[in-house]
Amino acid sequence: MSKIEYPFHHVGIPTVEPKPGEKYMDDVKVHVTGFDANEFGIEWLRFEPGTPMPELVQTTAHVAFKVEDLDAAVQGRRVIFGPHESGDGIRFVYIESDGAPVELIELS
Repeated sequence: MSKIEYPFHHVGIPTVEPKPGEKYMDDVKVHVTGFDANEFGIEWLRFEPGTPMPELVQTTAHVAFKVEDLDAAVQGRRVIFGPHESGDGIRFVYIESDGAPVELIELS
């Protein structure tokens, strides 16, 4: 597959410690800080038992990229979660690339 360049959006880091400003996403059972609250786009994720998120996302930092067409961007890729709508105009999917989780985000 040839290299496609998507704009960087944020990096997500799993944690077991509560962080200031967390919001709880009940549908995926994860506490998450806003990537826009950190000058470097760091998002912290704290997972509850029973989360549908794959173990790879729960245990490994991910990098996220903005895409214009999420459905087209996932063609031919190994999707490990989603697509999912967060309810705030963000539609996302996690893929696995060379053993690492990557999040692709479509903003409406």
